[in-house]
Amino acid sequence: MRLFVAVDVPDEVKTAVAEATRPWRDVVPGARWTRPEGWHVTLKFLGWTWPRLVEDVGRAVGAAAGGSGPFETSVTDVGAFPSPRRARVLWVGFEDPGERFAQMVKQLDHLLAAHFKVETRAFTPHLTLARVNPPQDVRAVAAGPLGSPVSSPPFVVDRLVLYRSHLSPKGATYEPLAEAPLEG
Repeated sequence: MRLFVAVDVPDEVKTAVAEATRPWRDVVPGARWTRPEGWHVTLKFLGWTWPRLVEDVGRAVGAAAGGSGPFETSVTDVGAFPSPRRARVLWVGFEDPGERFAQMVKQLDHLLAAHFKVETRAFTPHLTLARVNPPQDVRAVAAGPLGSPVSSPPFVVDRLVLYRSHLSPKGATYEPLAEAPLEG
């Protein structure tokens, strides 16, 4: 099973981001734009996981959620991973008040370290807008979008979701396996 842990984003936020970024869709050659219905903030990508581990993963997600209370966030601006010079991903970021997203990521890494790789890169909460393959320098073609503020209604992060990803030629679909409310 291909699994990941994420925070859902309300439809009104997805709509605002889609509208704000629509003019940029034709700017980056070779970019594959993602569908708004699949947008979420991935906290921990687990990848291919043995079914026998799903219950343990669910408990870890519950424990991480139980240690963090709900908080408010909002969309910030457009960026590129790993950098605009070698962009593989175009994204829109989120405010991380008190590094709450980052703390949940660290907690998930700690709780799942026995079975999954611990992430060493700094965490940036984001929605993946597009994948660029091969990676390219987008500074000239996307100078306007990169760093541009994107506005959306603020929303409350109040739960973590364990998702199963189903891959197909039409794109990935996501099946929620478990939800855990933020209760800390």
